[in-house]
Amino acid sequence: MNLTTLARHTLSRSATPAATYALIARLGHRPLPVARAVCLALDIPLAETTRRLADCYDALLAHPRPDSEADTGELLEALGVFDIPKSLTETELAVVDHFLTAIDAMGGIRPGHRHGLQRWFTTGNLTAAYLSLAAARPLPRTGDPALYWTTLTAAGELLVTTVPSDRRITYALTHCRTRATRP
Repeated sequence: MNLTTLARHTLSRSATPAATYALIARLGHRPLPVARAVCLALDIPLAETTRRLADCYDALLAHPRPDSEADTGELLEALGVFDIPKSLTETELAVVDHFLTAIDAMGGIRPGHRHGLQRWFTTGNLTAAYLSLAAARPLPRTGDPALYWTTLTAAGELLVTTVPSDRRITYALTHCRTRATRP
């Protein structure tokens, strides 16, 4: 049985991608082929799989520590290596464009926040991204508050057309509109 087939079988038994990685790696397989197999079993395209694994190869996969399979699987999952990309509609792509403009208007963003947003864009969880940005603020010295809040207002107005009524989005949109009208 090849590694991708083994990974697909393990995932079909309700194992998480991290647990699937750990199980197969514990069987004595090298980390890179195991991580690649899990990605391919999740139907992540090979080119994207290769890019993701290249980004973390040196730090996580090149020199595995003994008995670290579970930790490595969890780190790969936390880094978004196993995130399944969602094809976005034209409206959703426009929402993401607004988000990117808002991120620029923030005047700076913490790396962890940027990483979380990127994962949400990849998986299509635009609601979480919107709520996160609506709860943040542009930096006083380097940000552009007017652009930030008006862009998030436009993003929210598009977003409410793509999801069933979600009170959290409605509340966040009201918050962004209010902030956009302040001097």
